[in-house]
Amino acid sequence: MNKRQQIILLTFLIFLLFVINYRTIDGKITEFLKDYEYKVVERIIDGDTIVVENNTHIRLLGINTPEKGEKYYNEAGNFLKELISNKTIRIEYGKERYDKYKRTLAYVIFDGKNINIEQIRNGFANAYIYDNDEYTNELRNAWKECIASGKNLCEKSNDECATCVELKSIDVKSQKVVLHNNCNFNCELTNWEIKDEGRKKFVFQIFILKENAEVSIIVGNKTDTDEILYWKDKDYVWTAGGDTLFLRDREGKLVLWKRV
Repeated sequence: MNKRQQIILLTFLIFLLFVINYRTIDGKITEFLKDYEYKVVERIIDGDTIVVENNTHIRLLGINTPEKGEKYYNEAGNFLKELISNKTIRIEYGKERYDKYKRTLAYVIFDGKNINIEQIRNGFANAYIYDNDEYTNELRNAWKECIASGKNLCEKSNDECATCVELKSIDVKSQKVVLHNNCNFNCELTNWEIKDEGRKKFVFQIFILKENAEVSIIVGNKTDTDEILYWKDKDYVWTAGGDTLFLRDREGKLVLWKRV
């Protein structure tokens, strides 16, 4: 090996050592700056809310699980009970420390797994993003994994109209959703529902979407027509900062979903 080759090799080794050390140091700094604690889980309220020591209510950050009375409500809660009841968990706090109900917003880490993400992956929650953070992509990817597996909330509808009804458009500014029936037969949408990432839900009353026709669902308190249905008693539903639309059939099975 000549002198020039030795210099090149030495330069490469120095660069490699710098890269390895930088990643290690950067990882340590990131870990050091995290706001976290270890607490014992005392009670599971539901799929996305738990109680730890000192009666601290933790709202699992980045997810939304079914409400009481909705499909998979019990299963989402039982999933947490089996995993973390009476266990010591790591609580990683979010950028915003509390929600409007004064619950603490956090990620729950147990046995090396982010339990928030596991709820989505197993079909007991959808992603519900407050602020983008280090886990946002993992939350989104977990939903895609769930869709691929067809588990629970991700189970695909087998209604004959599930392949007919398509989302033509969604406009955040006008708070307007347009659905189109691309089949040559009528589709009864009674008790189908549209939902956002959070708790807002529109349920179709007695309604038939005629063949090759459209219907608009608009946030407002006006009188419904054959072509326009109004999502009443809401100031807004779709957020400009990011949201997801879920359309489900009368059995609660997924017809389609679309990130806004």
